[in-house]
Amino acid sequence: MPCLVTGGAGFLGAHVTRALLDAGRDVVVLDDLSGGFADNVDPRARMVTGSIVDHDAVDALFAAERFEHVFHVAAYAAEGLSPFIKRFNYTNNVIGSVNLINASINFGVRCFVFTSSIAVYGSGQVPMTEDLLPQPEDSYGIAKYAVEQELRASHEFFGLDYVVFRPHNVYGELQNIGDRYRNVLGIFINQIMRGEPLSIFGDGEQTRAFSYVGDIVPAIAAAPETPGTRGEVFNVGADTPYSINTLADVVRRAMGAPDHPVRHLPSRNEVVDAFSDHSKVQAVFGDPGSTSLEEGVERMVRWAREAGAREPSRFSAIEITKNLPSIWAEGAQ
Repeated sequence: MPCLVTGGAGFLGAHVTRALLDAGRDVVVLDDLSGGFADNVDPRARMVTGSIVDHDAVDALFAAERFEHVFHVAAYAAEGLSPFIKRFNYTNNVIGSVNLINASINFGVRCFVFTSSIAVYGSGQVPMTEDLLPQPEDSYGIAKYAVEQELRASHEFFGLDYVVFRPHNVYGELQNIGDRYRNVLGIFINQIMRGEPLSIFGDGEQTRAFSYVGDIVPAIAAAPETPGTRGEVFNVGADTPYSINTLADVVRRAMGAPDHPVRHLPSRNEVVDAFSDHSKVQAVFGDPGSTSLEEGVERMVRWAREAGAREPSRFSAIEITKNLPSIWAEGAQ
């Protein structure tokens, strides 16, 4: 029986797709190409262009394919922008997910794997562990936690098995470096290639544990077949936090531009320190290995140089402009 990867033309979804194909799975990718690229999709997969928000199309696809497993990776993951695009955020990240959950129940999916986010934890809870009470502080984190809760309820009501992963600050090859609202590492690489100064919000001392994609995908792809995973939540990602200033230095060195200029923008409302504990995922899946930040950045830079710089995207359908960072205000309506 085939499996479905939503968002398989995007960064993380494309890597999950490849891992499943390498394991011998038949994979169908569903993506509306709003944030991904068709050439990210491995040619061994079957590509369907469509949106998870279209429940009729979702139902028709599930009826035709009878998926065994669903890997729900699709999301508009611009956490910082999410408070300013609430309607768009909840439509895509909650309603779209509910369409998939409904179809999974109705068409007998055996396991639903969901990529959530450590955004569900909020602030002041580091290192973040799975037994903490989630206290999301932005619309993106609220949406992700709502889907987690819906999966839990759907298991109780209908017996839908699920596994939840909470990745964080994932980077690597195939990332959309032209997205100005998310993926700071890709933004930095693109800005250097375009001859623009690196933009850092605030003093740059906020910390994140930047996670190389190759270290987190194996567990996600293996989840349905791994004992002890059903109904569980797993943090997944790197262990060591770095400041944004340190990341900027690592990227500049990897790009051969150690003196590339930096501009500090006004601070925005964001969690200052965000990194999580991974003892639970390691106990169940084993040690995935840990790619150093320097090596991971070198790999991404080599890929980005071949792919080339991208024109930064603009999200034109901003719903709330109050307190919108000035660097994002251009193109807002």
